[in-house]
Amino acid sequence: MRIIPAIDIIDGKCVRLSKGDYSTKKVYNEDPMEVALQFEGAGIQHLHLVDLDGARSKHIVNYKVLERIASGTNLSIDFGGGLKSDEDLHIAFESGAAQITGGSIAVKDPETFLRWLEVYGPDKIILGADAREGKIAVSGWETESDQELLPFVRGYLDKGVRYVISTDIEKDGMLQGPSEELYASLISELPEIRLIASGGISNFKELPRLAEIGCEGVIIGKAIYENKISLKQLEQFILNKNSLNDNA
Repeated sequence: MRIIPAIDIIDGKCVRLSKGDYSTKKVYNEDPMEVALQFEGAGIQHLHLVDLDGARSKHIVNYKVLERIASGTNLSIDFGGGLKSDEDLHIAFESGAAQITGGSIAVKDPETFLRWLEVYGPDKIILGADAREGKIAVSGWETESDQELLPFVRGYLDKGVRYVISTDIEKDGMLQGPSEELYASLISELPEIRLIASGGISNFKELPRLAEIGCEGVIIGKAIYENKISLKQLEQFILNKNSLNDNA
């Protein structure tokens, strides 16, 4: 299971929200690059970078932050937030994204999302399937759609999607534990899914459980920033995983 710390950006700063509510914004660092370098120093190889200004503005905004982190580290960056047009996608990849996550666009403009999937391939395009009470949410989670999570994800897997990030919005930023039952259900129903768990991670003990469920990756945000999980713990988790892989 890949460890994927999150950096959420508003006004170029590293922030966290609770349940996607912009009024709960808390700034953790004025310089996201500093945070990214700390992650890299702990042996972390992946980063989930979210342009919250872009999610609200419905077009990419903080691509300079992406460019700076991509050029100044070796982190493999998954970038999301506000990607609505071919030009947005072009800017994201030109700025150094290894992958992008499409959430709202997969609901509102499936033709464009599927074209991206065809052009760039399933290793570069991640489906963002974020839900509140089982319904897909869009536009920075400020709007709920009428689409149910499981059929939504199944439909895209049938069309070639491989990677899916699923966030239980009610859990996000609350430090109350992830939706293990939700993820177990998705993996059971859709065994081909490469599921990246997101939202609610509160302590280190949850990580082996998510790995046991079969999650391909886990996104960790506030638990790191609030010192509920240390970078030293994550470094040890990665070292142990690599050691197991070497001995397999």
